[in-house]
Amino acid sequence: MKYCESAYQTRRFRTREIQVGPIGVGGSNPIRVQSMTTSNTRDIEATIEQIARLADAGCEIARVTVQGKKEAESCEGIKNGLLQRGYTIPLVADIHFYPPAALLVAEFADKVRVNPGNFSDKRASFKVIEYDEVTYARELAKIEEAFAPLVEKCKRLKKAMRIGTNHGSLSDRVMNRFGDSPRGMVESALEFARVCRKYDYHDFCFSMKASNPVVMIHAYRLLVAEMMQLGWDYPLHLGVTEAGEGEEGRLKSAMGIGALLLDGLGDTIRVSLTEDPWAEIGPCKEIVRFAEAAMGKGIDPFEEKNRDFTHLERRKVHYEFPFHEKGSVALKKGDQYFVEGVPIDPNRCILFRPTRSPLHETRHYVEKLKAEKVELPLIVELGGLENVIHAGMEYGAILCDLLAEGVCVPEEQFGLNLLQAARMRMTKTDFISCPGCGRTLFDLQEVSRRIREKTAHLPGVKIAIMGCIVNGPGEMADADFGYVGSKPGKIDLYVGKNCVERDIEFADADLKLIELIKIHGQWKDPYDKIS
Repeated sequence: MKYCESAYQTRRFRTREIQVGPIGVGGSNPIRVQSMTTSNTRDIEATIEQIARLADAGCEIARVTVQGKKEAESCEGIKNGLLQRGYTIPLVADIHFYPPAALLVAEFADKVRVNPGNFSDKRASFKVIEYDEVTYARELAKIEEAFAPLVEKCKRLKKAMRIGTNHGSLSDRVMNRFGDSPRGMVESALEFARVCRKYDYHDFCFSMKASNPVVMIHAYRLLVAEMMQLGWDYPLHLGVTEAGEGEEGRLKSAMGIGALLLDGLGDTIRVSLTEDPWAEIGPCKEIVRFAEAAMGKGIDPFEEKNRDFTHLERRKVHYEFPFHEKGSVALKKGDQYFVEGVPIDPNRCILFRPTRSPLHETRHYVEKLKAEKVELPLIVELGGLENVIHAGMEYGAILCDLLAEGVCVPEEQFGLNLLQAARMRMTKTDFISCPGCGRTLFDLQEVSRRIREKTAHLPGVKIAIMGCIVNGPGEMADADFGYVGSKPGKIDLYVGKNCVERDIEFADADLKLIELIKIHGQWKDPYDKIS
């Protein structure tokens, strides 16, 4: 099926420009690349070294963790040390749970990142709590009381801010009213944005991060739809949080970030990998290059009316074709189970080969199938994709939006990896691991490698590996089992959101995790065939 050039061209959702130190974000500026240090922020020299290395690799904005006042004070030395070495890269302070640190660090950092789920709220208990209108209004007043001083200070000092919602760290108040959902994520951010606007402060951007690319994509889309309705135009920072490492981490990130960039959404990005920080910059640059090359191909831009944010449903299909039980399949090129174009055999499915703009062409083709009431499974084959980043970006929204029931790729295992990243079919263990920061209490890369080697044979089981308690029960909300650094040399283990074993000796934690998986019936012999 061929398409003529559209009257529209892909264009970025035009946002206002905010200034982050010497760097402009949003507006007509290029998509910016960000990362975060893993050094202890109190170690000024080590942090300067990491940021310098990031800048040399092409990172444009660097973030450091600020747990308390000592880390906030260290940011003055970090900033001055970077300037003395000739580095003007903006410094962002990452704040959780402690507003006084945010107030102090605003004097030294170029930007302050706040998490609306825990800036003034306590850690979520995940309990059902009834909030009537009066009680809810009282909670919002508490937010303003805690947050307004930072807003006023950032306005006075002309410092930027990121209102950074994470799927796993929503407050009890938000979850009980809006759910642990993309809607809850957006409402959490809007609560803080309304305070900013009340004080006539507009130098802020949003992020809507999740470890699940599907949740992340729809949270950002919903946020943009809300901004369109409100007439707002604040920049967007994109990222799939706790994406993991290697091909898996790059694929998840490319899928989530790429789906949005190819719709013209996004002003800055970060690829969060459980690797050295500078390893994130290459994938970021590749994502940006691919997105910029897609601009102007004659394809439809993001439109609010084209999105169903609340009830994403699979296209109704006719399943006489021998599909996997979960309704998705990965085929190798050359498999003769389908025909191209309009189907001629009811026992087959449709192979669609888009050419110019795969995501947007597939959307049009699916609309055509719906209009003609064709109910056969759709397999999408993309040609000419050079690497995992490109494939993840192009297939991302196609699969996450359930536009197709499968993919046709040169290698079946890569197809299965795509389906797993899109949460369509789970054929191996799904790992959620944070990239690390100055709060991390153990060697994340080593522990992650070790746990993967021992548990990689458990299809559908989600295991989270988190370096500290801040990224613990909340940030791993999508996981079945969690391994969390709680104190130096100590690990807490979780089942879902519940901590079931505390302060386990580090040397015993791997075995305890495996025992926990076995107790809950999720273990299988590693030599059994993986379906």
